[in-house]
Amino acid sequence: MIIVDTTVWVDYFRGTRTPHADWLEAHLADERFGLTDLILCEVLQGVQTDDQFETARHELLKLEIFETGTIEIAIEAALNYRRLRAAGRTVRRTIDSLIATFCLLEGYTLLHNDRDYDSFETVLGLKIVRP
Repeated sequence: MIIVDTTVWVDYFRGTRTPHADWLEAHLADERFGLTDLILCEVLQGVQTDDQFETARHELLKLEIFETGTIEIAIEAALNYRRLRAAGRTVRRTIDSLIATFCLLEGYTLLHNDRDYDSFETVLGLKIVRP
């Protein structure tokens, strides 16, 4: 399972050519993709028009969507934050910590375009797609 982060979905829906959005488009038919409830919320919050909202909602709801609001994930995300701080790394966004922790716990790979996940990869072993 590959979880696709908000950073990639935003570029994909806007038609912005990035290696990550291009990789997503090229592999939509042959990979198993999903997202978290937090990613769904972030993407839908960012759309400009009602038509774009409906298009994005329709496309995203075709994928597997995972709920991340559990006590286990909250505690593990806090522990991961502390682990990274102890390693001299700062996590800037709690949502990124929750998404990365979910992927770590489930053994899923993350497709992203956000340097905030780099520490999760190098220090904690988060699996990342490298387009």
